[in-house]
Amino acid sequence: MQDHRRKWNVDEYKRLARERTQNKEKERAEKAPVKLELVKLRDYKVDLDSKLGMSLVVTKTTSLSQIGGHYCCVCECNVKGIMSFLDHISGRKHQKNLGMSMKLERSTLDQVKKRFETNKRKREEEEKQYCFEERVKKLKEDEEIWKVHK
Repeated sequence: MQDHRRKWNVDEYKRLARERTQNKEKERAEKAPVKLELVKLRDYKVDLDSKLGMSLVVTKTTSLSQIGGHYCCVCECNVKGIMSFLDHISGRKHQKNLGMSMKLERSTLDQVKKRFETNKRKREEEEKQYCFEERVKKLKEDEEIWKVHK
């Protein structure tokens, strides 16, 4: 009696599976993981006003950077609106093209305390600047000094 079922060579398929896993491990070893920086503040001013109110003639041969809207040279894409452009440069794709992950550095307790202290000092300086009575008194003193010098 003949058996019409297909017979699988178990040893052959084990060998193929081993080779496949070895190849995957080699590929992982060859691909060095790219170390992405933490998100940091921009050190440049975003130009949003340079093309405001301009009229442009666009032809078939006009490059993407010359077409209306905002051109991102990092991602090589054109974005039409200002809000869309701001969303783009704050987005994951753009940050990754810059070499940054979307992770933030975790602040320590000392850093937070220092920030509170500096903000408190700034607020106190602003209050001193805008204290009306002190400003009037100082202006009167300056006025008296000018009268003496004349």
